Amino acid sequence: MSKFFPIYRFDHLEFYVGNAKQAAKFYEKCFGFAIVAHRGLETGSRDIASYVMQQGEIRLVLTSAFDPDHPIARCASKQGDCVGVIALEVADANLAYAETTMRGALGAISPTEKTDKNGTLRYAAIYAYGNVLIKFMERSQYTGAFAPGYELKPFCDCNGVGLVQIDHVVGNVEKGTMNRWVDFFSEVLGFDMLVQFDDQAIATEHSALMSKVMQNTTGTIKLPINEPGRGKCKSQIEEYLEYNRGAGVQHIACTTQNIIETVTQLKRLGVEFLTVPQSYYEALEARVGKIDESIQSLAELGILVDRDSEGYLLQIFTQPVQDRPTLFFEIIERHGSNGFGEGNFKSLFEAIEREQAIRGNLR
Repeated sequence: MSKFFPIYRFDHLEFYVGNAKQAAKFYEKCFGFAIVAHRGLETGSRDIASYVMQQGEIRLVLTSAFDPDHPIARCASKQGDCVGVIALEVADANLAYAETTMRGALGAISPTEKTDKNGTLRYAAIYAYGNVLIKFMERSQYTGAFAPGYELKPFCDCNGVGLVQIDHVVGNVEKGTMNRWVDFFSEVLGFDMLVQFDDQAIATEHSALMSKVMQNTTGTIKLPINEPGRGKCKSQIEEYLEYNRGAGVQHIACTTQNIIETVTQLKRLGVEFLTVPQSYYEALEARVGKIDESIQSLAELGILVDRDSEGYLLQIFTQPVQDRPTLFFEIIERHGSNGFGEGNFKSLFEAIEREQAIRGNLR
């Protein structure tokens, strides 16, 4: 729910990419996603090609355009591979669009219906930060694999790597604009602020950031928003904004029920992760309390641990998934904790800064 209309869950994230077919192979071979549906010239789509990737409840749609002047092609050229759409499943797409635009949202796609033999799919969309779309998907009268115009692909026999669902999607915005977007999600979508972190909580000697986490009333949608804080050097947020040419989705957190097994498989498939010094694991249980996992295994893989009043969590962050230091993934396993790893912020920030220094962007 939101305060204004029912929101169920993340429906999908759509990436705008330079080559959808190659990107699909990357997420299939490196992250264990299965290609479940496709549209392109073969299915009658004359301007774009899309591949629907699925693992657990996570659905990614990878889209590229044939014409370099198409808005998707221009976006991918300007920003690199990026998240162009955050799609939310709702009870009524028309209502969602009417409520949000009435409250000040800029409409991007007016309420639309598409029908095929599997029923009718309704959707609409509004603009958010960096021209990322918030898309409302109404699936109650549609039983197809994804959407009209897509051709079902035989589901592969791979078991994936254990990714289950999207935990949260983090956006980076320009300095001084975070509160504007907090107000947007509150006033337009009816979200509440779950937690906030200032530039004292997320800082090193070089840089800092500020963050506020917005969520719908049931907590199924969590959208943290970051902006740069004060620091002596360029922060990771400023680096992102430079190479993304503005605001956008910084990372996608995906849950797993066995992070050790999932990360082991991802590393074997070639996914690269941020590294932390082995000193992080010295007296780890003294800092976070008793955990079920082997500390040696966590140290070998570089997995971080944090605890709050409700339990603990384990998390690790990939390197950016392209040459630009923009989009990356977080793998997270929760044991009661609903936090975001506040105790790891300093270690994570330092790890990112080491990578920034290698890229020549920490100055």
